[in-house]
Amino acid sequence: MSAAPAYLMHTSARQPVAFSRGQGALLWDSHGVEYLDAIAGVAVTSLGHANPEIASALAEQADVLLHTTNMFRIPWQEQLGERLCRLSGMERAFFCNSGAEANEAALKLARLHATARNVAQPQVLVMENSFHGRTLATLAATGNPAVHRGFEPLMPGFIRVPYDDIEAVRQVAANSPNVVAVLVEPVQGEGGVHPASAGYLQALRQLCDAHQWLMMIDEVQTGMGRTGTWFGFQHAGIEPDVITLAKALGNGFPIGACLARGKAAELFSPGHHASTFGGNPLACRVGCTVVDIMQRDHLPQRAAVLGQRLLAALQLALAGHPEVVSVRGLGLMVGIELNRPCAELVDRARDEQHLLITVTRGTTVRLLPPLICSEAQIDDIASRVTRLLSSQA
Repeated sequence: MSAAPAYLMHTSARQPVAFSRGQGALLWDSHGVEYLDAIAGVAVTSLGHANPEIASALAEQADVLLHTTNMFRIPWQEQLGERLCRLSGMERAFFCNSGAEANEAALKLARLHATARNVAQPQVLVMENSFHGRTLATLAATGNPAVHRGFEPLMPGFIRVPYDDIEAVRQVAANSPNVVAVLVEPVQGEGGVHPASAGYLQALRQLCDAHQWLMMIDEVQTGMGRTGTWFGFQHAGIEPDVITLAKALGNGFPIGACLARGKAAELFSPGHHASTFGGNPLACRVGCTVVDIMQRDHLPQRAAVLGQRLLAALQLALAGHPEVVSVRGLGLMVGIELNRPCAELVDRARDEQHLLITVTRGTTVRLLPPLICSEAQIDDIASRVTRLLSSQA
């Protein structure tokens, strides 16, 4: 890892490489070296780098209108809201600029829901090992002590339980009358690529109904086709009350969304929440173009097929590997858990295999390839990862 650039705050451990251009699943650095991108900007560039349709939409809209304000109607925003609601089963949308902002909006909905129920000290049930953002509220909701350090005291109002453990939730339901909502990821991405079981999400839905909790699903990383369906919760056949989106919704252009249905969709009124830049014409036109391409090219279904291909190839190649604990995933979210810390594999993959990967929670190699990868590129990712890990055995 290189030192922080002189005039930038040291918020990221930047790698000693700068990319000058990209095309599809490939990137080239400033020296012309080609890399295969298996992280897609951390589940962002699902349509690939330099997508010509996204570039055209950006250029055309930038030449027409970038920004007005949410004091006026914005047709592209209305169109994107309708399309996302139809795809998700939600009824109303609020647009912002990031996943953390989307989750902040969801948490504010939970507080308004508490107010409507006359709950003076509301609590939101969240999960161990989760990640929801780095603002003060989403940081408190996140289940990773490492990101809490230095920011205590954390915002109160959260109860944390083990992930994918419905009995733990039932115990909270029996003993904590002030719970008003649950915030959960259908797959814990930053937490090591752990998919929730369908039965867990279904039982969670039932408990939310029984106790008048809002079921809020964080789809920031899993949404927009990544898991093989448009949204991760759809694998369980449930309907949440609130979902949050960002990352792939703009294919690299900043945009986030909080979608809601039923009573949750009616909680916000003018003055409750706002965003200066959220839902501007440029961002929403890009979002509509992303939806267009994903629908036309059946990319959620493609992610399911390619994801199974990648998972099967890695499970076969790494069977019996002395350091591999588990190879797991859902769609094009794949994690390879090792029995040791393996952060050094990020540099080695880049330098030895010209492959971009991440390591999360210290011991899990995480792969998030673009949804537009060819079968040959998926096979190439599996081969390069296998070579990387085989040289360690």
